[in-house]
Amino acid sequence: MTVADRLLLSIGDPNGSGADIAAAAVAALGAAAPVVVGDRHVFAPSAERLGLAVRDAVPGVIAEPGVCDFVDVGVLKPADFAPGKVTAAAGTATIAYVTEAVRLAASGDYAGVVACPHSETAVRQAGIEFAGYPPLIAELTGIPEEKVFLMLVGGGMRIAHVTLHEQLSESIAKLTPDRVVSAGVALNTALRRMGISMPAIHVFGINPHASEGGLFGGDDARVTEPAVAKLRELGIDAVGPTGADVVLGGTRDADGYLAMYHDQGHIPIKTVARRDAAAVTIGAGVSFSSVGHGPVFGKAGLGTADPSAVLSALRLLAHSDWKE
Repeated sequence: MTVADRLLLSIGDPNGSGADIAAAAVAALGAAAPVVVGDRHVFAPSAERLGLAVRDAVPGVIAEPGVCDFVDVGVLKPADFAPGKVTAAAGTATIAYVTEAVRLAASGDYAGVVACPHSETAVRQAGIEFAGYPPLIAELTGIPEEKVFLMLVGGGMRIAHVTLHEQLSESIAKLTPDRVVSAGVALNTALRRMGISMPAIHVFGINPHASEGGLFGGDDARVTEPAVAKLRELGIDAVGPTGADVVLGGTRDADGYLAMYHDQGHIPIKTVARRDAAAVTIGAGVSFSSVGHGPVFGKAGLGTADPSAVLSALRLLAHSDWKE
């Protein structure tokens, strides 16, 4: 791990298990450890439990085993630190940590950002509009929201999502050929940066059986069929649309898959990868990943939360050429 490769690790919801997970990740990675971003008073007990020394992060400094380089955002008041509780103050802090991490990554001093688990409920309680990390990262980097997407990686699969956290009827209404093409281009680029020179992409249909020639509606004739044709015109090896159940129940030999909405992509990944899935934001101006599980409030402050998903996300970014 060189200085140029160092990643930033946001601790996520301060009342969740993110601080414990971040400390465990730093201890496990040693000389390849990320710089942790959060509130120092929240992180300190987790670091002390593992015998980690905490020092102020300085860009260009190489990681040392047993030492955690830390960026203290200073947003959560000590009186608002309440492990295991969902609060608006914790939601505000969660977004502040990510915002600072993305700012530092965008400056060029760090290679990318991984975020520990967050609570969407806490963020919403803080009065912050939040539909998952892709729209937030788009806003922070100045990239149009419709150009930034989520890709889940785990269990040997990579599935990008054209729409994400919204009512299903709203997702369907948002689906256009242009939006599907943008997601396909972002997925193709991401796969190439993961070392796949000519990615094969399978596009899921919107309706069962990809509408079966109009038997189950005209959505796929309107949206996914012209989108796949356009992707192929662009030189991308895209096939489909095909029903997701048919594709995933078969040989699963594509390099990446394009899901039309949240559950269509999340359910298969979480079924096979469980808590080890990494959620990667693609199409943005910085490398960004989070995890596919929640903040594990029941283990907050106990030092028993499993860091494997965060370690997977860190290793994924560290071994991929994601830099925009």
